[in-house]
Amino acid sequence: MAEWNREKLKGHQTGSAAEAEEISAHGSVDDLLDVENKRLAENLAAKVSRLKSLAYDVDREAEDQNEYLDNMDSNFLSVTGLLSGSVKRFSTMVRSSRDNRRILCYVSGGLVLGFFLLYYLVSRIQR
Repeated sequence: MAEWNREKLKGHQTGSAAEAEEISAHGSVDDLLDVENKRLAENLAAKVSRLKSLAYDVDREAEDQNEYLDNMDSNFLSVTGLLSGSVKRFSTMVRSSRDNRRILCYVSGGLVLGFFLLYYLVSRIQR
């Protein structure tokens, strides 16, 4: 619209005082439009800056989470190695003679009993 007003003003080279007043009114409209344009551009720049900051935060958080997951993966691999070694030793002990089986039953029963005892003590302490 401002372009159309400027074209219209250029076409009015000669005219009366009313036309001169109309030309000055259009100048103030242009000034108002420029001020509003600048204000909107500043608002847009602030929003873009906020979005950039948010995108940077999301990127940093994603990198942190990827690093955390990589560390978890290596921890799970080490635990898997420990458990597979324990299962191999347990299987070897089960396949061995009758005396080892009796000891295995006593140890298993003691572990289960110890777990329940520990659970009971912890629940009593929390009350």
